Amino acid sequence: MDDIDHLMSVMEDAFDPAFGEAWTRRQIEDALVIGNCHYLLIAPEGRIILPGAAERHDCPEIAGFALSRQGYDEEELLLFAVRSKYRRLGYGRRMLDAVFSQARKHGSKRMLLEMREGNPAGLLYVSCGFEAIGERRDYYRTRDGNRLNGITFARELEGDS
Repeated sequence: MDDIDHLMSVMEDAFDPAFGEAWTRRQIEDALVIGNCHYLLIAPEGRIILPGAAERHDCPEIAGFALSRQGYDEEELLLFAVRSKYRRLGYGRRMLDAVFSQARKHGSKRMLLEMREGNPAGLLYVSCGFEAIGERRDYYRTRDGNRLNGITFARELEGDS
């Protein structure tokens, strides 16, 4: 199983299909080809795994992942997921800390993300220092045709240790 297989497996478990938020394998592959996208994985025991290392560390299952894109002095969190059985164990916070660290190494001063209004992950983001900075009215469309607002969040990275 390669890293993208792991990402796809986590998304299948973590993302509610009613919202259509999961990416296709092709979307992930295309994002990674561009060169400014980065990802990391988290193992079931909570260890952060950097790209290409999952097979070498004998991880038949991955607990979660984060995919981000670096642009000039900002990093955007594109996808973030934790398998349902590993939620509320600190894995999300540990992955965000690792993403913040990687973003600073890439020269980013700020982290951005966008999520649908009502997404329970918003509680984690706020607890990790993100603040809502904007709203996109009716931005997301559910599988049944309902429209949901998108909320843009930002977190400064300068001064973090």
